Amino acid sequence: MLRKIQICLCFCFVSGILYEISLLSSCVFSYLPMAQHYLTPEQVLNLGKSIIFLETTERLEPPPLVSCSVESAARIYQDRPIILFMRGLTNETALDMNTSYAAFSLLSSMKNVFIFPLQMETIFQETPLLQWYNQVSQEKNWVHVSSDASRLALIWKYGGIYMDTDVISIRPIPQESFLAAQKSRFSSNGIFGFPARHKFIWDCMENFVLKYNGNIWGNQGPFLMTRMLKTLCNLTDFQGTEDHSCQNISFLNPQRFYPIPYPAWSRYYQVWDKSPNFNHSYALHLWNFMNRNRKVVVAGSNTLAEKLYKTYCPTTYQDLIQNAKHRDLPGPEDIE
Repeated sequence: MLRKIQICLCFCFVSGILYEISLLSSCVFSYLPMAQHYLTPEQVLNLGKSIIFLETTERLEPPPLVSCSVESAARIYQDRPIILFMRGLTNETALDMNTSYAAFSLLSSMKNVFIFPLQMETIFQETPLLQWYNQVSQEKNWVHVSSDASRLALIWKYGGIYMDTDVISIRPIPQESFLAAQKSRFSSNGIFGFPARHKFIWDCMENFVLKYNGNIWGNQGPFLMTRMLKTLCNLTDFQGTEDHSCQNISFLNPQRFYPIPYPAWSRYYQVWDKSPNFNHSYALHLWNFMNRNRKVVVAGSNTLAEKLYKTYCPTTYQDLIQNAKHRDLPGPEDIE
C-alpha cells in the first residue's frame, strides 16, 4: 500500500514539473484553451518571441482589418504568442469582452491569441519613456505617439515582432533583428523585430525623449527609426529585391511589406485582372491611416483585399464580412 502511495505521489510530482516546463516552451499552446484567460501579459510575453499588436484608441470592438491582421499572424506563427493590447480594456472588463463583440469571440477562440489591457505606465517602467509619459499631455497626435512609445518599450523589454493592426501576414519573417524599409533610405516603424534588451531599441527610446516633438506626425515613429539607423551606417538605394544589412540589423527591402506603396494604397480595394503573387513579401501593409476606413472589404466585390481576407484570415472573412452581408439582406418580413 505504501508503495502505491509513493508511486502516485511521484507521478503527480512529475506531471506538475512537466506542466511547468510546457509553459516555458512551444508546448504551451496545447494547454492554452483552458489556461489562456488566467495568464498575465508578463507571463505570456516572457514565453518569448511574441507577435505584438497595439490598439491605442479607446474603441472596444476590433474592426475587420484588425481582426484579419491578428488572425493572419496567428495562422502564420502558430508556435508563437499573438498579443493584442487594447487601451480601452481594463483588468475588470478584459475577461468579459469575448462575449460582447463578434471579433473578441473570434480572436479569443484561437489558441495562441491573447487580448490584454494596454497599461502604458506599467509598460514604461524601467525605460527612458516613463518620465516623458508622466510629463507630456495628450496632444493631437497622442494616439500615434503613445503607440510609437509603447511598441518600443514592449520590444525592448520582451523581444519579438511588432506589427501594425493593418498588416496581413502571409509567410514567416526569417530575420530576428530587422527594420522594414518603406522605401529606399527610409524606415517604417509599422513592422520591426528585435531580441529583448537590444541596444538599438534602447537608443531609440532615448532619442524619442531627447528629440520629442508631438506636433510633427511620425517624428517619434518612422523618422525616429530612420535617423537612428543612419547613425549606424550609410543608407543606399535598394536594387532589385535584395535586403541590406546595417551592423547586426537587417534592413528589409520595401517588397517585403510595402509592395504597394502608400500613394497607391487604394489598389488594395480595386479589382485586378491578375492578382499579384507577392512572392517576395512576408506581410502586406494595407495603409489604413491613408484609407481612414473610407474603403472596406465587401463580400463578392472581388477586390484584391477581399482575396487576401479569404486566403489569410478566412475566419474573419466568414464571420465578419460574409455574415454582415447576410445580415444586411432583407428578410421575407421586410419585403412588401
